[in-house]
Amino acid sequence: MTRYLHSITQLKCLIMALSVSVVLVTQARAVTLLRDPDIEHALKQLAAPVLKSAGLNASRVSILMIDDRNLNAFVVDRDNIFIHSGLLLKMTSPQMIQGVLAHEAAHIANGHLVRRPVNLRNARTAAGLGLVLAAAAGAASGNAQAAAGVALGVQSSASRLFFAHTRAEESSADNAAVRYMVRAGLDPTGMVDVMDIFRGQEALSVGRQDPYARTHPLSADRLRVLRRLTATYEGKIKPTNSDLYWFARAKGKLSAFQRSPKWTLARAGESGFADVGHMRKAIAWHRQSNLRKALASMDRAIALRPNDAYYHELRGQILMEHRQFAAATAAYARAVNAAPNHPLILGSYGRALMAQNQTAKVLQVLEKARARDGRDARVMRDLAVAYAKSGNNGMASLLTAERYALVGRLKDAEIHAKRASGLLPRGSGGWQRAQDVLSAAKAAKR
Repeated sequence: MTRYLHSITQLKCLIMALSVSVVLVTQARAVTLLRDPDIEHALKQLAAPVLKSAGLNASRVSILMIDDRNLNAFVVDRDNIFIHSGLLLKMTSPQMIQGVLAHEAAHIANGHLVRRPVNLRNARTAAGLGLVLAAAAGAASGNAQAAAGVALGVQSSASRLFFAHTRAEESSADNAAVRYMVRAGLDPTGMVDVMDIFRGQEALSVGRQDPYARTHPLSADRLRVLRRLTATYEGKIKPTNSDLYWFARAKGKLSAFQRSPKWTLARAGESGFADVGHMRKAIAWHRQSNLRKALASMDRAIALRPNDAYYHELRGQILMEHRQFAAATAAYARAVNAAPNHPLILGSYGRALMAQNQTAKVLQVLEKARARDGRDARVMRDLAVAYAKSGNNGMASLLTAERYALVGRLKDAEIHAKRASGLLPRGSGGWQRAQDVLSAAKAAKR
């Protein structure tokens, strides 16, 4: 899968190359975003009706996936809902994932974030998102208290369970989420199906619980109430074909990159959507280094959806990872034509241009991508290289500082931000961004 980090293989390699480990507390391990334009678009389609029903701006709220096999979902501000990849793989219906999204949307709409530390409320900046991912690492490890304290850099914060909600908040969110689902014409019984996954978790020791159980207090009473609230609708609301399609596409692509190719090939057609089946086969053949079969399957998917930007983007990824740079650039160009303002697609296109040493155009394309979504470590790395090649060392240092901030390496970020501050015109936009990184690094020391 590769979100910015395009395929799972690419993502792992990038993590190693960038040393993307966030050292928080004993046993807390790094977590990273899994940025894939297709999956994010599919999740956005599934989320739109519940976000609208919750009174939130669906165009503003991002659904971001964390590459982690644990089961969890959480919010830290009004603009982002985070879902672990393990949770999506565990879902068996669109209404289940929509129920999770409705629940998290309720935490936003009901004002449950006011207890959150102020300097972690904005995950739209590189430094802010880096702190969120650092705290998420602690939540995944079962030591959310310590992780929150380290991520914030404030000892008084170490006593707070950064992600945890109270039972009262959970009850409020459940009630609101059911209303959102019904108002949006969706089956709320999917929420009960999600809760059934976690039955018995409250009886386990904290270290053995899924992060969801640690951060969303569970109880038999909560499950009973949910069943009572949704009983009226059981079997009466069927998922739309559109919801079934986008769920199949999101889960199908994720599983194709995370399960074995043999497993994928045996189940490629189970979703009932021909193009999704061809897409999954293409990924499986690609992961087996069979470029001919991968492209043949991808072309069959594109034939069914010729204007689908995400299929052209995936075709470009396959070619790129097989070092067919010219063909990859052409595929990405077609994706950009279909979705000219999509930051992840623009990032892929810029990377292909860089492979062909088109530095001037790379800067134009990647800056457009960064301006629309400044939370992608790979775009930051590529931009830093492009600026260095063009002789703009100030911007190269700034992008390097922001990349380190994004992955939680604030000491390294501070070094490069200071360098950028000395090289960029005082008061310029780039200089101001460097000050943002310096401020985050300073806060982490307190």
